[in-house]
Amino acid sequence: MTRQKRARIKADRLDSELGVFEKLEVSVGQIIDDDWDEPMGPTPMPEVTTLRSWDHKILTRWKPSYMPLCQLCCLCTFGKCDLTSGKRGACGLNITEQSARIVLAACNIGCAAHLAHSRHLVDHLIHEFGPRFPLTQGEGVDIEAPVSRLVTGIRPRTLEDASTILDYCETQLTHTLSAVHTGQEGSWIDFESKALHVGMIDQVGMEIADLVQISTLGFPQADPEAPLVQAGIASMDKSKAIILCIGHNVVPAAAITDYAAEHGLRDKVDVCGICCTSWDITRHDSKAKVVGPISWQLRFVRSGYPDVVVVDEQCIRTDILEHAQKIKAPVVATCDKSCMGLPDRTDDDIDDIVADLVSGKLPGVFIGDPIKAGEIVVRTAIAVKPKRKNRSSLPSKRKIKELADHCRQCYECVRSCPNNYPIVDAVLAAQDGNFEPLAKIYSECVGCARCESACPNEYDLHSWMITAGKDQWASESYMVRTGRGAIKDTEIRAVGQPVVFGEIPGVIAHVGCSNYPDDGKAIHDMAEEFANRRFIIVLSGCAAMTIGTIKDEEGKSIYERRSGAFEAGGVLNVGSCVSNPHIAGAAIKIANIFAKRNLRGNYEEIADYIANRVGAVGISWGAMSQKAASIAAGFWRLGVPVIVGPHGTKYRRMLLGRADKAEDWMVYDARTGDRVQIAPAPEHLFYAVETKEECMVLTAKLCFRPNDTSKGRAIKLSHYIDLHERYYGFFPDDVHRYIRRKTDIPITLKKKIEAQMKEHKWKERTIPDPTLLKRMVYGGDK
Repeated sequence: MTRQKRARIKADRLDSELGVFEKLEVSVGQIIDDDWDEPMGPTPMPEVTTLRSWDHKILTRWKPSYMPLCQLCCLCTFGKCDLTSGKRGACGLNITEQSARIVLAACNIGCAAHLAHSRHLVDHLIHEFGPRFPLTQGEGVDIEAPVSRLVTGIRPRTLEDASTILDYCETQLTHTLSAVHTGQEGSWIDFESKALHVGMIDQVGMEIADLVQISTLGFPQADPEAPLVQAGIASMDKSKAIILCIGHNVVPAAAITDYAAEHGLRDKVDVCGICCTSWDITRHDSKAKVVGPISWQLRFVRSGYPDVVVVDEQCIRTDILEHAQKIKAPVVATCDKSCMGLPDRTDDDIDDIVADLVSGKLPGVFIGDPIKAGEIVVRTAIAVKPKRKNRSSLPSKRKIKELADHCRQCYECVRSCPNNYPIVDAVLAAQDGNFEPLAKIYSECVGCARCESACPNEYDLHSWMITAGKDQWASESYMVRTGRGAIKDTEIRAVGQPVVFGEIPGVIAHVGCSNYPDDGKAIHDMAEEFANRRFIIVLSGCAAMTIGTIKDEEGKSIYERRSGAFEAGGVLNVGSCVSNPHIAGAAIKIANIFAKRNLRGNYEEIADYIANRVGAVGISWGAMSQKAASIAAGFWRLGVPVIVGPHGTKYRRMLLGRADKAEDWMVYDARTGDRVQIAPAPEHLFYAVETKEECMVLTAKLCFRPNDTSKGRAIKLSHYIDLHERYYGFFPDDVHRYIRRKTDIPITLKKKIEAQMKEHKWKERTIPDPTLLKRMVYGGDK
């Protein structure tokens, strides 16, 4: 079938040796998967409004609750417009519509970052390997790229196919972004619908990015036993030249390790990464190391470890050049998204570039050719190391004590701190030579350094914390499992039925950034708790790094203790940010492999299946970026709820259900066609919590699904009630809502539950074959 336009020729009349043709039209296109026997579904390559009716169903059940940070709009020259108290701006938008517009803008930005990353990868890899290079996710995976199949109707088999899919994604992003312009969309529900659409597109773009790098760069392929790799600051070998790669695009980092290996220099350099590049470089080369999440950039650079800093794209501190200069480490920028104001030396002689960097003539360079950058970085790092001598920019404790005596106690640092840490108290303690309070803040600090910007004395307060916490970071060494990639079809076959029936209580995904309200230990504690309860735990990105920093009594991380398979009690790292679609893909494949639902261009039916049957929950404890917003939107459109930590309220909108409104919880029973009421499950689609305890209770609750069997519902209720009683100290008051038949009641809790049922005049309900789609009623519409 033809899916991609290439050229179209039209002629009203054509005279040829073959005959005379009237109104001739010839299209020359690209043939994709002509031998694929799965029938095409109703919505291949959906446009912005194709799935609008599905979005409206979601947004009617889980309505937005807006919490604007600002009630002014300053986006056009009519502004600033006051949108308080029901007022409208010059363009006609009120605060509700403007809030929805901001949500869409954030999702567009996040999707654009991932799509641009994916496009960079695909174009580079086509240049290196050719357009017909085959794509694979590994042995045991016959349903590659399930998100792409579901959305576009294309089964990507080659790099050229991947490029075709990105063409579609880029077109959709242009349309959704244009809706943010002044004088376009005017309805909150349609702004939100477009946000869900671009979230779906983001899932496709990320999936393509990971598919092509898995296929070409030697990454683990659906491997539950992906290598354990070293992580943490103390894992770095200071006898070697240390190369730090920051960002998300692995191509330059891969070129660095490849050059070092090919020229016998691998033992002279330690290549490490921060943020998602660290995962992908360890997937390419298991000798590479993970420093830590995005929040560790300043602590690692200021400590003087890196001899060269390499930046690619996304999640880079934009002032990293300034901090690298203080430790005399050259910076090499490798991506057009982050040029750092550095001179473009891409076309210059390599010897000249290395000489300029080693001598300090230039603080850094921009190199647009990743292969060339690989050689420049390795040679520069080896030559710079003896000159730098691990120079740091950290003050001594003696200097800190001296400066602390002049603290004004203005508390500007505390007010600027996103977590309200007692920085002034710690500084005052340092006056007396007590550095423990500063060290404690170090262990929890998210590395934003806003305290430094706020300080009227211009003290480098974050550096003080790093100095005070040296004993901690000098021993930070862990073993973490690098990204495994996709979930095998065989794994899905093994767990599909128990997940859908509720006997495996749920699939919990910890994803996202490290803007934690604490030291991040909460992620580990939650994962351990639910793995012990036989949930499946899936991880990616910075969350997957943080969870590996906690050791047990034997000094082992959770990755060393737990299976990396997609099974009850398993804890598996799929990889970097662009690996997130493997999580969505697992839910999609459950619908295909277990329930035999067609995937190809059949988005609405599969989303309906997941929303009603697959007990999956996403948790982004430290969500920070616009990318996190677009990733979440992709899960929302599939009906998968997402929980964020307290800083997630700054996304300015939750998607909340009303358990008390029966009309919001009506579905069709596909067996009979009747409209029936279900329990509020899942109760919310997007929710911010304050504590890990609240998060754990809500996670268990959001795993309920209308299709749970009685056995499955009893298991899920047992977990929910146990966690609620443990952390809230009392029996939950809404259990009766989730009892459909008495067989749903956990036996050990029968008396308590029956008492509550009696109090609320409980009546038995049927367990339907639930669907939000009238067309899914057996035998046609009724």
